Amino acid sequence: MATATIEAQRHEALSRAETGQSWSNYPAIMEGFAARGIPTAEILPRVNVFTYRAWQAKGRQVRKGEKGIRVTTYVKYTKKEKAADGTTKERSGRAPKSATVFHITQTDAAK
Repeated sequence: MATATIEAQRHEALSRAETGQSWSNYPAIMEGFAARGIPTAEILPRVNVFTYRAWQAKGRQVRKGEKGIRVTTYVKYTKKEKAADGTTKERSGRAPKSATVFHITQTDAAK
């Protein structure tokens, strides 16, 4: 995979993480990290809790062996379908996708 493509994926992940509208994962994030000993006052989704690629875009690296919290996100998709009459229709929507998020205490500054 080209470096430019990887970098674009990182920045897209960061953008989605910082601007997402859903609060549905907050309880799982809060409970999951609190169970690992992180005070709830220090758990700030979209501030210090991000996916692996989003942390890379922020110039941080998740430490090897760290376990994150699984959440459900929704990603946009576009699908082309061929109809029986030979025409092509384009369908778009949002599909659920599982992701893992990490707290800043599980990361180090990238070298």
